[in-house]
Amino acid sequence: MNRLTPRPLDDSSHLDSTLGRGMDVAIITALFLGAGYLLDRWVGTKPLFMIVFVLLAVIGEFVRLRYVYDAKMQELESRRAGAAQARRSER
Repeated sequence: MNRLTPRPLDDSSHLDSTLGRGMDVAIITALFLGAGYLLDRWVGTKPLFMIVFVLLAVIGEFVRLRYVYDAKMQELESRRAGAAQARRSER
């Protein structure tokens, strides 16, 4: 392989999952915004439900992202510990 050819990534799915998570945040926030808008029109309040629903959506999505991140880091740490243990046992 020459220097100009990029190295293939070990795990190309990380880009897809990251893009997917970003789209999840945007879509869920837009859906909650729309639901808040419709509820505001139905009840007759101005931006009350829109603000509350968007805040709930954003907070919920960031909490979900945190749990996904923590689970992924635990998986990677256990893989790393297993690889280190295997290297030590080979010596």
